[in-house]
Amino acid sequence: MAIAALLALACAAAVALPLVWRRGTSEGAAQGAGVVAGSPVAAAAVAVLLVGGGAALYATWSSWSWPAPQAAGASSPTEMVSQLVRRLEREPEDLEGWLMLGRSYVALGQLPLAIRAYQRADRLADGRNAEALEGWAEALALGNEAELAGRAGRLFDRALELAPTAPKALFFGAVAAQRRGELPLAVERFEKLLATEPPENVRPVIEQQVATLKAAIAGAPMAAMAGAAKADGPGAAPAGGAAAPGGEGAAASSGAAASGSAVVRVRVRLAPALAGKVPAGAPLFVFVRIPGRPGPPVAVKRLEATLPQLVELSQADAMMGGGFAAGDKVDVTARVALGGQPTASPGDPVGQTGYDVGRDGEKELVIDRLTP
Repeated sequence: MAIAALLALACAAAVALPLVWRRGTSEGAAQGAGVVAGSPVAAAAVAVLLVGGGAALYATWSSWSWPAPQAAGASSPTEMVSQLVRRLEREPEDLEGWLMLGRSYVALGQLPLAIRAYQRADRLADGRNAEALEGWAEALALGNEAELAGRAGRLFDRALELAPTAPKALFFGAVAAQRRGELPLAVERFEKLLATEPPENVRPVIEQQVATLKAAIAGAPMAAMAGAAKADGPGAAPAGGAAAPGGEGAAASSGAAASGSAVVRVRVRLAPALAGKVPAGAPLFVFVRIPGRPGPPVAVKRLEATLPQLVELSQADAMMGGGFAAGDKVDVTARVALGGQPTASPGDPVGQTGYDVGRDGEKELVIDRLTP
C-alpha cells in the first residue's frame, strides 16, 4: 500500500504528469506525467486505474517484503535497508539481494537509488529477470509518470516478453500502450490482466477501460492512431499538436470531434511585457484542472511555444484526474517550461483563465506573469 500511495503522489506531481513528452504535463505539482498529444482515446478511467486500481493491485499482488533484520538493534526499515546495503557490499553478486534492495528503496521513496539497484540486478541477470525490469520501470514511472510513454514503457514491454502474465507488467504495460496510442495492444494487455483474476474491486474498472478502448478503436480512424506521438525526448513536438509558424494552426487532438461539447478551446498568447522571455522551441504545457479537486490535472497537452496558437483539449488528452465533461467549470493554465521540464520552475512564464466546458467557445488565455 505504501507503493500505491507513492504512485498516487508521483502521478499528482507528475503532472504536473508532465506529461512529459510531447506528451503533456502539469504545473504546480511535482509532475512528471504525460499525455500523448493527439491521442485518440478518451482515458477518463485512467485515474481510477492508476490510483485506485494500482493500490488494489499492490495490496493483492505485491511481492515486496522488508529485508529481515540481521542484528538485534535493527528495528526500523531504514536500519534494515542499511544492513542489506552492507551485506551487498560483501556479496555484490547476490541477485535476490539487489531485487530486495530495489523494492525497499521504492517503498522508502528513494527512487534514484531504487533505479540503481534494479539496474544492477538487471546486469547480473543479463537482462533476463522480469522482476528487475519491472522494478526498474516502476521506479522510473514513479519519479516521472511520463516515462510510461518512453523508457519505462519499453522496460515493461521487455518484462512481458519474459513473463507474459505478470500482473504488474500487464497493468502498467497496458497503460503505457494506451499512452502511446497503441489501443489494440492496450486492450490485449488489459484482457490478459483480467484473466489473472484481479481483485474484485479492480475488475469492473479494468472491464470498463477495455470497453472504452474498444469503442475508441471502433470510432477512431486508424490513420489517426498510427500518427500518435511516440517520441521520448522532452523537446519533441506532438503529432498534429504544434501550430504552424505564426501560431494560427490549431493544436487539436484526434479525439476532439468524438468528444462532442466536452472540449476546451483556448488561444494562447504572450503578454507584451514578457516578450523575449520565451526562447524558440521551448515546451508549452497547457492543462486543465477542476477547481477544488486535489491531485493532478484532468487533461494536459504538451506543445511547442509558438505563440499565439490555438489549443484544444478533449477527453483524448485526459490524465489522472479522469477527464472533464460538458457543464464542468475548469481552470486552464498555460506554462512555458524554460528548463524543458514538466515540473514548474521559478521564472517560467505562465497564465490562467477560467472555462465553462460546453458553454464557452474559443477563449483567450494570456501568459502574463512569471512563476514565483
